[in-house]
Amino acid sequence: MTSPDTTTVAERGHAEGVHRIRDLHPGWFASVMGTGILAVATHNNPGGLTATEPAAHAVAAALTAVAYTLAAVLLVAYAARWVGHTHIAMTEFRHPVKGAMHATLPGGLLVLAVTTAVVGPGLLGDGVTTALVAVLGIVGGVLALVMGVAFGMSLFTGEPAAPMINGGWFIPPVVTIIIPMTLTPLVPLVSDADAGLLLAAGYAFYGMGFMLYLLTVGLVYDRLILHPLPPAPLAPSLWIGLGPIAVGALAPLALARAGAPLWGDGAAAVEVVTRLASTALWGFGLWWLAVAVALLLRYRRAGVMTFNLGWWAFVFPLGAYTAATLTIARAWQSPAIEVLGVLLWVALVAAWGIVVGRTVVAIRSGQIWQAG
Repeated sequence: MTSPDTTTVAERGHAEGVHRIRDLHPGWFASVMGTGILAVATHNNPGGLTATEPAAHAVAAALTAVAYTLAAVLLVAYAARWVGHTHIAMTEFRHPVKGAMHATLPGGLLVLAVTTAVVGPGLLGDGVTTALVAVLGIVGGVLALVMGVAFGMSLFTGEPAAPMINGGWFIPPVVTIIIPMTLTPLVPLVSDADAGLLLAAGYAFYGMGFMLYLLTVGLVYDRLILHPLPPAPLAPSLWIGLGPIAVGALAPLALARAGAPLWGDGAAAVEVVTRLASTALWGFGLWWLAVAVALLLRYRRAGVMTFNLGWWAFVFPLGAYTAATLTIARAWQSPAIEVLGVLLWVALVAAWGIVVGRTVVAIRSGQIWQAG
């Protein structure tokens, strides 16, 4: 009597699993990006107190383990979707809203590479850390370039309407800007000739990503001025614009530090110019952050914002800007900017905790699968 029921339950469970893979939201890897950057910001020990450093490093290690676990599970799910539902995935990739979110996959791998470079040496040793950074950087970088070009072509040939422009379009540029930060940890480990090549590639990828950001920010700025605000579900995407600003400030500092042995007598000048440029860009981030907060409050006053997976867009950009603020503070040896970095880190922890909690609840209720 129970066997048919058991079979029915098993079949139903299998069917649900198939549907969840088929309808898997392309932005799931934003959870890896957000968790990884929280690990980096935490490892930086906001506040710089010696007493808190061991705890900061321990929490960062735990967050890194969570990010790796998420990435492993999601890689299997993404692969199953592309193999089993290729047509649906390709159709979605050409969509002007969901298409850009596919770039969170290489973004997650690249953030994991950066996180490993920061957290890994104290846990895994130099050899394992270097191997992981290299593999994650290469795979993530290749996927970032392929997806970036493919998504750009889909926009060029798809003729999307102006109101379809959204903050998600910042994802391919910011992912490209992350690539240099996966190369700089490798520079001290290779010959001078190879180090020069890595640095040249780093600056090239930075130029590619940052120019794409400038083109995109102009489109988004015009869209916000000339058209009504995006619908509430897309409100979090406006925060993504903070990501390229933050990583755009961090990457040149990392490149300048890594290249110092090759600059010779010009190293000091490169450091000063880089610090000035990165600080100027970081200052623009203060404006973007203020506007993002103001727009979020406006959306909240207009009505309740229902949770969806797009809420992860709050986490990585804020995390990257927190890391940039702490780095800028220490470059200028400024206690005031360090305090701002601590406040941003507290906000980041709160944002990550809220989004994780909402995600878990939505998974248990099944809402997360309906929100794709």
